[in-house]
Amino acid sequence: METFFFFFFATLSIAAAIAMITSRDTVNSALFLVVNLVAVAGIFLLLKAQFLAVVQVLVYAGAIMVLFLFVIMLLNLNSEERFFSEFRIKYGIAFILSVLMLSLLVYAVADATNTLPVLSPDSAHIGTVEALGDTLFVTYILPVLSTAILLTAAVVGALMLAQRKNSGKKES
Repeated sequence: METFFFFFFATLSIAAAIAMITSRDTVNSALFLVVNLVAVAGIFLLLKAQFLAVVQVLVYAGAIMVLFLFVIMLLNLNSEERFFSEFRIKYGIAFILSVLMLSLLVYAVADATNTLPVLSPDSAHIGTVEALGDTLFVTYILPVLSTAILLTAAVVGALMLAQRKNSGKKES
């Protein structure tokens, strides 16, 4: 079952990437990019890399895509109205069903030719949040702490510079 989900997410990712490249509308391209990023997060979950999957969804599919869509809407105001007037639910359903059928076909061919991979039981611990935390805060504690101190000093310096500029403007 895990192999089927891998084929499903891989097919969805490839189909969304092709649809993103071939789409003429920028909003549609951005939405296909969101589908692609969510499919990659699904692949990360199958690889038992929960932290990477959550970061993929929150940072890329969430924050970065909000910025992309904001810029697209800011530059092309008529595009949003045209997207919602042209989009039909049948196109979305047809896209999902075609991805599902293609992934079933790939899974069936891989099963018939005995090329399905066998996962090692040792890979269950790799990529988890616990393993990442152990690596960062045990093996690499000095670089993590020095980076934290450097970033804290940079934020304090930026705040002091901003405060100095604001206090100088109020006096004049």
